[in-house]
Amino acid sequence: MTMSLGRVLRTGTVAVLALLWLVPTWLLVVNALVPAESYSGSPHWLPTEFGLFDNMSQAWDRANLGPAFGNSLLYSVVSALAAAVLAAGAAFATIIMPVKHRALWFWVIYSGTLLPLQVFIRPLFLSYAESSLYDTQFGLVLIYTAIAIPFAFFVMRNYALTLPKEVVEAARLDGASWWRLFWQIHVPLTRSAMIAVFVFQFVAVWNDLMFGITLTTSRNIRPVMAALADLQGNYSNVGPPVVLAGALLVSLPTLVLFFSAQRFFISSLRIHR
Repeated sequence: MTMSLGRVLRTGTVAVLALLWLVPTWLLVVNALVPAESYSGSPHWLPTEFGLFDNMSQAWDRANLGPAFGNSLLYSVVSALAAAVLAAGAAFATIIMPVKHRALWFWVIYSGTLLPLQVFIRPLFLSYAESSLYDTQFGLVLIYTAIAIPFAFFVMRNYALTLPKEVVEAARLDGASWWRLFWQIHVPLTRSAMIAVFVFQFVAVWNDLMFGITLTTSRNIRPVMAALADLQGNYSNVGPPVVLAGALLVSLPTLVLFFSAQRFFISSLRIHR
């Protein structure tokens, strides 16, 4: 009886938390459906009219989301891919290769996640402004890759710890070089973890606003979230439904990517057997 009551309480708690989590999403979707000209100023709880596509079209045109989409796609793909490969290499070096002070190397790399990113804004802005990196695509790719590596390394290192050591030992006995061991054995074995890291970092870079508005000024360089923020600026005259429809529109690539890579994302969380 006690176990049944405990199970009911856990189920009820999870259901309540899920409902609370879904309320903002529900409000976002419902109010994005309302035609901009029909919005009265108070949030709608139930859909009454359908103006989603028109709202999306206005958001796309007003915020110039086309170039911003391309920029964010470039930043997210290149940065996430570079972070996954570099983190896999760092995990390989600190776990597989016979290096000294492995714990020290771990903390040196992982320490990048211990401070909030806002701490780096002022020195980054000053250093970028004094160089040719400010307001450039390469500058954003560089910083996005740098901030993605520590957490990616944490995931790849923990996954590498679960790999069977016999495979590496057998390859070394057969005369495989460290380079060949990394690309032909380590990378295939950690593929699911690398895909999970790629998905996670892609979403993080795609959703970034802070660096996008701090390190860029040109509209043809800014990422999509910075462009979307223009819809809520002082000189914007669009209504909340257009802004919410734009938010739904820019979230589609991350949703598609996550659901398409869900199998790899879940498998990377399991202990390698």
